[in-house]
Amino acid sequence: MTIPGNLLTTAMAVMPHTDVDRALDMAMTLDVPFWPQLPNYNYYEDMYVQAAEHFPGILLDIQGRTLKFSMDKFINEFEETLTRFDDPEYFDVSETYSVVYHRFLAQNLSDRPAIRGQLEGPISFGFNILDQDERPILFDDTVRPFMFEFMAKRVNVQLSRLKKLNQNAFMFIDEPGLQFLFSAISGYGDIKAKEDLSIFFSMIERPRGIHLCGNPDWDFLLNLDLDILSLDIYTNAEIFASYALSIKHFLSRGGVIVWGIVPTGFETYEKENINSLIVKLEEVWKILGRNGIDIDQIITKSMLSPATCCLVNPDKEKTVEKAFRMINELSRILKEKYNII
Repeated sequence: MTIPGNLLTTAMAVMPHTDVDRALDMAMTLDVPFWPQLPNYNYYEDMYVQAAEHFPGILLDIQGRTLKFSMDKFINEFEETLTRFDDPEYFDVSETYSVVYHRFLAQNLSDRPAIRGQLEGPISFGFNILDQDERPILFDDTVRPFMFEFMAKRVNVQLSRLKKLNQNAFMFIDEPGLQFLFSAISGYGDIKAKEDLSIFFSMIERPRGIHLCGNPDWDFLLNLDLDILSLDIYTNAEIFASYALSIKHFLSRGGVIVWGIVPTGFETYEKENINSLIVKLEEVWKILGRNGIDIDQIITKSMLSPATCCLVNPDKEKTVEKAFRMINELSRILKEKYNII
């Protein structure tokens, strides 16, 4: 089971669509399709809500679109959760929490080079879910270890199901919160955080990786035991390119990088074109080349994607769909340029 490179296309999971079929159709236009997350369609389809399914202590208000945590409820539900710990169905995403996921599972995906799933990661989940004292549950020494184990279980169950559809299935752990993880304001110690994440990924079956749009500690991520790293290179090109040594190490041990190069924001998208984006991406590759990374190795271990998800465009899903079409065209041009058959 391997993650393909060679400039194949995929994309971020969160999409602005309210039409399930249209969103899924767009995901299927990419080389490596995925099941979209559609919070504008239904609050159950929000990435944090999906990750929260069956997590003890959760207070979910669908109508009010709020997601909170109660320690008293956690204590009351904890034992029941443990009795279901060997039940794969309990840890999978139910149809209530994602209509899209189950339509994706009904597709014939065996002929694709790979397929992809995703789940919100424990760092971002723990930062965003607040307890009865308005404190992130990530900071709770009782809840946090269980949360890491619970999320690892959910990732493994989904990956196992996807592998039945395509042997090259892999998972993204979506971790937008990692850009705040090592800051002084996070309230979560740097050493402890790195230790916890390393343990978390040791519990997850391969292939496994991280997707994020922010600017985290790249040295740490590139040296974490990942198979694939997906990032917004459009925004972070200069910073990321400065980590050539760690990038070289990541690629040399077989890691794949997903270069998020096509912007999805309405105003930013309109400022760019395929040629300008190719120049921007190749400039990063040239910097890495000057630091001893062979361009053929980069190409072999690269995928392409839009830069970020975007839910707030005035034209709703139209710019995002343009970005999907552009990334396919950009991939075609670069494959031709670098003789990728």
